[in-house]
Formats: sequence, structure tokens, C-alpha cells
Amino acid sequence: MKSPKKSTGFTLIEALMAAMLIGLAIAALAASSGAFTTYNAAGVDLSTAEFLIEEIREKTASMAFNDLSNCNYPAAVDANGDLIDGFSAYAQNVTVDYVNQDDLTHPVTGPKDFRRVTVKILKNNREITSSSWIRANY
Repeated sequence: MKSPKKSTGFTLIEALMAAMLIGLAIAALAASSGAFTTYNAAGVDLSTAEFLIEEIREKTASMAFNDLSNCNYPAAVDANGDLIDGFSAYAQNVTVDYVNQDDLTHPVTGPKDFRRVTVKILKNNREITSSSWIRANY
């Protein structure tokens, strides 16, 4: 009596399981690639916004204390007030509030020796980030 020959190779179920695992791995890689791209774009926007805040900080640092005022730039400007090429989707909104030396967080009315400058950076009318600093009349 001859013993039956064992077949070599994969069964249909084993082949289907291997194909399913490979498909899941490819789907996971595609999903993670999309997430990485989204987070990278958000990081680029935040980095650009911080750069534009620093441009306004430099602009206000060279201004006289009494010349500080609210200002909206519909396109990004540099420290000299010149438009920056390639940044037309960004806007810089500058708000200047009087603050009391005892409480620098809440605006007050009337001339004071301290002003809080707040800059909001928008991209396509959506706020990316904001930053504030205090200027003293010295």
C-alpha cells in the first residue's frame, strides 16, 4: 500500500489570509501617510505664522510708543511694511490695548504707560496662531 503523497505549497485559505494581511498593511501605510501629510502641512503653517509674528514684532519695536495702533494687513508684510511675495494667503491683524502696570492682562481705557500688542495670523481667513507682548513708554 502506498501512502498518499502530501502536496507542497499553500492551501487556498492560507493564500487568502496572506493576501488579507498584506492588504491591511498597505491600507495602514496609506492612512498613516495621509496623516503625516496633514500634520506636516499644519506644522508648515504654524512655522510660517510664527515668522510673520516676528516680522510684526520687529516692526513695532522700531515704532515710537505713541505710534502704536490697531492695524490689519490683508497680505503678509515684513518689518519694513513691505509685502512679502508668496504669502498672499496670510493676513496679520494687530491689536493694541492700553493696560495697567498692575494687571497686564485686561485692557483699560485712557492713555497708560503700558500697551499690549496682540498679533493674530490668519491663513485664508482662518486663525493659525496669535501672540502678545507688552511695550512700555520709556
